[in-house]
Amino acid sequence: MTKLSWFNKVMFVLNIVLTVLTFAAYVLPFLAPKFFPFLSVLTLVMPLMLVFNLLFFMYWLFQARKQMLLSGLVLLLGITFINKFYKLSSLDLTVEESDFTVMSYNVRMFDLYEWIDDKYIPEKISDFVKDQNPDIICIQEYSGNLADFDQYRYKFIFFENKNNKMGQAIYSKFPIVEKGDIHFPNSGNNVIFADIKKGKDTVRVYSMHMQSIKISPDVHEIDEDLNQIDKKKSKMIFRRMSQAFKEQQQQAELFKEHKNSCPYPQIICGDMNNSAFSYVYRSIKGQLNDSFEEAGSGFGTTYNFKYYPARIDYIFTDKKMKIKSFKNFTNFVNSDHYPIMARMSFE
Repeated sequence: MTKLSWFNKVMFVLNIVLTVLTFAAYVLPFLAPKFFPFLSVLTLVMPLMLVFNLLFFMYWLFQARKQMLLSGLVLLLGITFINKFYKLSSLDLTVEESDFTVMSYNVRMFDLYEWIDDKYIPEKISDFVKDQNPDIICIQEYSGNLADFDQYRYKFIFFENKNNKMGQAIYSKFPIVEKGDIHFPNSGNNVIFADIKKGKDTVRVYSMHMQSIKISPDVHEIDEDLNQIDKKKSKMIFRRMSQAFKEQQQQAELFKEHKNSCPYPQIICGDMNNSAFSYVYRSIKGQLNDSFEEAGSGFGTTYNFKYYPARIDYIFTDKKMKIKSFKNFTNFVNSDHYPIMARMSFE
């Protein structure tokens, strides 16, 4: 560093710090969050860290300095993560009669509490589903009798208890031969499933809604002293996020135990409330295919977050199925999530 200017010395120190944090983020998907709940936050911003590493690489490259090797090595080791964040081109294979489509959509209770200034949200969602006409649709944060899905002959609607206004639903054009749920202790979140008969094949479809990471604290829990509000808010957010990561791990372990006993090929849909770089994602996905990685394009954004292309909703499929196309409908803004849909067939 003796040959570097004082400014470049500062830049190189920042580059080293970023490198250490990025390597930590590479390792975290393989480590249970209960051991490092705070560090698990890094997996949420891994794409951003990769972008900053690229900028550092270009910065040193234009100066023809060997420091570029540091970020260059980080980017080389992280190349397998790129497709989880961004796809250059989509796949859209020929439609065949044996194909079927699966949609997953967190509808935020069809805007029951009027977060959006539009009283026709349930009708718009109903019309959208009719236009896209998926063969199977998994709905998270479902609220009863607000939207019309009468085009589906078979359905499974589940609420934890009769007092709950929020549940989950699976609608299908094919017969549902078995159904059930996976209860998560001390949580309003859960997983439901339906064994669906399509021709000679039976497939188990899971719809999951994992624990929220609770980025927004309850304003009533924050002291009204303006000098303390930012500090208290930050501590509260990180404490809640750390707890949520541990709860997600417990939920993922319960789900894996249930999934491993399933005799059928599986499709897993839903809102995992975590990134594709997380331990929870890796644990739940297992050996299944990620539909976005197989056939998507762009950032694959599924959550309406203003400054960051967050992908927290997924459709995973068994290796016995071929993914032919994948869409995320970012132009359909009637919830805090975007609908996603995959077209597939049995191979």
